[in-house]
Amino acid sequence: MSDWGVYVHVPWCRVICPYCAFAVVKDRPGTAFDGWADRVEREYVARRPEFPGEARTVYVGGGTPSRLPLPVIARVIDLFPRVSDAEVTAEVNPEDVSAEGLAGLAAAGVNRVSVGVQSFLPRHLRRLGRPSPVAALAAVRAAGFRSWSADLMFGLPDQTLAELDADLDALLAADPPHVSVYGLTIEDGTPFARRAVRAADDDLWREMYDRLVARLAAAGLDRYEVSNFARAGQESRHNQGYWQDRPYMGLGPSAHGLAPDGSRWVNHRDLATWLAAPDATAEREPPDPERQARDHLICGLRAREGVDLDAVAARFGQTVDPSELARLADAGFVARAGARVRLVGEGWPLADAVVARVIDALRPVSG
Repeated sequence: MSDWGVYVHVPWCRVICPYCAFAVVKDRPGTAFDGWADRVEREYVARRPEFPGEARTVYVGGGTPSRLPLPVIARVIDLFPRVSDAEVTAEVNPEDVSAEGLAGLAAAGVNRVSVGVQSFLPRHLRRLGRPSPVAALAAVRAAGFRSWSADLMFGLPDQTLAELDADLDALLAADPPHVSVYGLTIEDGTPFARRAVRAADDDLWREMYDRLVARLAAAGLDRYEVSNFARAGQESRHNQGYWQDRPYMGLGPSAHGLAPDGSRWVNHRDLATWLAAPDATAEREPPDPERQARDHLICGLRAREGVDLDAVAARFGQTVDPSELARLADAGFVARAGARVRLVGEGWPLADAVVARVIDALRPVSG
């Protein structure tokens, strides 16, 4: 078996962004990167027996993996036996990008990078605590990776449609083969939440999302998941593994994982606890057909291909009430072709609500 991926969580950032609710800490002089790599290796060795064969994808995320010394990144990537054409992605922040550093990532085995752009406009970059991404994108484009991606945020405080268009103009000028878009949400416990910062209201959010979809499509970047757009053949194989409910080995503080037997785990969130604990796992859920069916639908319905309900019934013994599917189809949210159900039209921007209705309509297969 080689149909599984690896996710490695790097917990350090230069600064903590005011909207970020991830498990991250500031890196400082003397940060024990090697100690983190030692713990990743021990965790990998403990989890390896559950994952036969070789990894299909490796994703080093965070946090900010580009804060790691290159020898540490190379050491961690070298842990994982991989298929010959494995996709190996590392997230990078603009302030860490240089031609030399990108060449070092390639030498370490990285063949795809994801750049945290967020915005191009100075007033929004200041508020988000982010640097200008222009030079970084030019360097990444010139580096010759097999693929690369750019993240863009929308629905920022006081952001206008004209400013979103300006961000898109700058982004598309860099000609990315893949784009991920994120509507700002104000998470509890973040500086934005403490300062009562407001994101875009629902109407503006929807207008911005529609603008993003239209402009990215016009530039040849097709929506293959609610928030992800790519040129043909440039889709993120690692992320597709999540949406297709394939197993993945999550390593590092706060990482989640899905074992081939259907059990799920989440690691200790606190870095010090994860480093010191004999077992990295904070919680583990054994396989449960109803939960597995729910997770499969939550992930799969967000993707362009949708889900095969016959496969859900055969694998998990669960089905979806056909009357609810008919109502969603009549409302223009989903389409059915045989047993396959997928989002269409208004279902895309309302994906969370549509998927929730499908989940509520899950029933055990009778007989």
